[in-house]
Amino acid sequence: MAEPQPVLAELRLRVNGVERELTIDTRTSLLDLLREHLDLTGPKKGCDHGQCGACTILIDGRRANACLALAVAHAGAEITTVEGLAAGEDLHPLQQAFIEHDAFQCGYCTPGQLCSAVGMLDEAQKGWPSAVTPEDSFAGQIELTEAEIRERMSGNLCRCGAYANIVPAIAQAGE
Repeated sequence: MAEPQPVLAELRLRVNGVERELTIDTRTSLLDLLREHLDLTGPKKGCDHGQCGACTILIDGRRANACLALAVAHAGAEITTVEGLAAGEDLHPLQQAFIEHDAFQCGYCTPGQLCSAVGMLDEAQKGWPSAVTPEDSFAGQIELTEAEIRERMSGNLCRCGAYANIVPAIAQAGE
């Protein structure tokens, strides 16, 4: 029996501000597209099951696990990876806060933590509640307490245990 041939598709999307056109296997995840086709190695392949958050990126400004997203499903999307957060030599405020708070040890989860934090700060600014947001906060600005940050970042795991510094870094950037 012959081995099935991949189905190829042409894909156009914008990655870190650059328009990209690729021909890919329709089974390709966004994570594999970024890492293997575009050489963007910031998003990490941790669990490859959407459980650790090491692959977190922004798709049209919203955080997502790149390992679970099929690339062809996001044709035309604006993709931002950790490589796209800085503006040239100027670090994103979250990147600067992570440095100031020494919010990483091995650094493996850091790109996903940073992209997730960018997304979660935007969600909080828009007033989107989390599981721990007090009901009286729903109508206004959400206070970024330690519990609020921890809940919103719960999909991003750190094997080194740098949480004690990650939470204050995010709080500083959210001010």
